[in-house]
Order: sequence, then C-alpha cells, then structure tokens
Amino acid sequence: MRDTVILRVVVKVLLPAILMFALYVQFHGEYGPGGGFQAGVAAAAAVILYGMVFGIAEARKVVPRSIVNTMIPLGVLIFAGTGVVSILLGENYLDYTPLGSKPAKGQHLGILVVEFGVFVTVASTMLAIFYVFGGRADEADEKAKNEEGGE
Repeated sequence: MRDTVILRVVVKVLLPAILMFALYVQFHGEYGPGGGFQAGVAAAAAVILYGMVFGIAEARKVVPRSIVNTMIPLGVLIFAGTGVVSILLGENYLDYTPLGSKPAKGQHLGILVVEFGVFVTVASTMLAIFYVFGGRADEADEKAKNEEGGE
C-alpha cells in the first residue's frame, strides 16, 4: 500500500480536512452533537490513516510515542482537575459555576476545559492502542523479511 502514489496524495489532502473537522466538533460540542470524545476519535483517526498509508514509523515521527504516553494521564488530569478546582472553590465536583465571574461563564469555561481533557485522553489512548497493535505487525514483517533473507 505504501507504493500507491494516488493514495498517498489523497491522504495528504484529506488530513487537514479531517483535523479541521475534529476541531470543529470539539468547539461545537457544547452547542450541538459532538464534543471531546468524538473530536478525539476524529483526530486520532487522521493520524491512524496516515500511519496505515505511510507506515507506523512515519506516524510515530508525527506524534511520538513519548507524547502519546504523556497525553493520556494529562487529559485525565485536566478533566479531574476541573472537578477538584470546583471543590476547592466551595461547590460540588464538576460544578463549573465558580470558574467564571458569572455562573453562565463558569459553566461555559468548565465545559470547554472538561471536553478538552476528554479530547486529549481519547485521541492519545486510541493512538497508543494503534501503536501497540501496529507495532506488532511491523515486528512480524521485519521477522519475516529477516527469515527470508537468511535462507
């Protein structure tokens, strides 16, 4: 699949559109269907598509494994930290009203921050799963090539 020039060009054209759609879903989430989970899936799907066409090694250059491993707990920390801040400001866990100067602004800010945490966690978790399972396929391919060359 890596030798298909048309597929590679089409993927390079589609990737920015997929990522823009992910951002649209992320920031439109509090007004309509969508949000952090869906946006995270779309963003991860863009990187996974890139990895399927250009190889997992190339995808790991775009989003290194170290960044993925850092982003998973960071997203959870953002989500949970928003709730802890609410508690420290005297409200219930994930009650966003004290986060802004007015309750409506606090609710809006809280939803954006929590959805961003979900986005980061979902996208990085999907990439981690892809890297693990895709890496096994790459290792099997390398082993098969080495066995063929050794005979």
